[in-house]
Amino acid sequence: MTSPGRTERLVLPGVLTAEQAERTVAGIAALQREDGAIPWFRGHHLDPWDHVEAAMALDAAGEHERAGAAYRWLAEHQNADGSWYAAYADGDAARPTDLGKETNFCAYVAVGVWHHYLATGDDTFVDRMWPVVVAAVEFVLGLQQPGGQIGWKREADGTPVTDALLTGSSSIHQALRCALALAEHRGEPQPDWELALGWLGHAVRRHPERFLDKGRYSMDWYYPVLGGAVTGPAAKERIEEGWDRFVVPGLGVRCVLPNPWVTGGESAELALALWVMGESDRALEILRWMQHLRAEDGMYWTGYVFEDDAFWPEELTSWTAGSLLLAVAALGGDEPTVAVFGGERLPAGLEPDCC
Repeated sequence: MTSPGRTERLVLPGVLTAEQAERTVAGIAALQREDGAIPWFRGHHLDPWDHVEAAMALDAAGEHERAGAAYRWLAEHQNADGSWYAAYADGDAARPTDLGKETNFCAYVAVGVWHHYLATGDDTFVDRMWPVVVAAVEFVLGLQQPGGQIGWKREADGTPVTDALLTGSSSIHQALRCALALAEHRGEPQPDWELALGWLGHAVRRHPERFLDKGRYSMDWYYPVLGGAVTGPAAKERIEEGWDRFVVPGLGVRCVLPNPWVTGGESAELALALWVMGESDRALEILRWMQHLRAEDGMYWTGYVFEDDAFWPEELTSWTAGSLLLAVAALGGDEPTVAVFGGERLPAGLEPDCC
């Protein structure tokens, strides 16, 4: 059972009642394997980023033992170079199905570990996971380019892909801030990480030409805000510029233009980005819109093709439910979630004064 003291943070008028929140949490928990792995859904694969997102949602619901098991799975399956593979099979969660190693997938463990510590105060957990985070960050920074952006991945044969994704680098920006928060907590300064974070944030804010052009995707629109690199008036300007292109009133957020397809994950993440900007009313509206994706079992369909009036793909994913719960937790004032996504107390890195 979830902890009543924390599930109250998952009640949001027009979005989740207490009973609905419990059903959604139970739905994610039911997908978790005995070894701690959380696949997208049973029979599908696990990827490290979405695995962490689901674990964070479990922590927001007070399911700390389950979240801890998810992080143990990561510790046990980390590669010697600090990475994880891009995908692992459900049913045999130790067997990779995609041998690529994506940098934003690997970095996100730092966000989850910091969130879990803030939720539990468990320093023994931090002691166990700190070497995991260090190794992951070093793998990721091994692909940082001279302009500050982070290369997308290493191929299965180890070849670096130096092209950078704006969404991925923005997610890594948040992860580096959380990694530095862990370093501060342990009293182990990491000046190289601070420099890397500063260069990365500068690239995201000032140099769109250093990233592949994926402007058709809504994530490239809002992730620089969600990841904490773009703030204040610049964040407001960015969100307003893309609003009419990506937001479908009453339904949610398009995944990619011009497709008539709104998706739950992008909708919940945009709501989180709006909350980060201080626009809770608009965030709440987005979350209310996306409730048409809710299934009877409390999980959420990945997306909806509105021209065909059809859910597509026909899957109920752990990470879609997880992103919804985290957005609700932030709006409800759950302190660990607020700290990780609000970012007011997270280290900012050392901004370069040139280039």
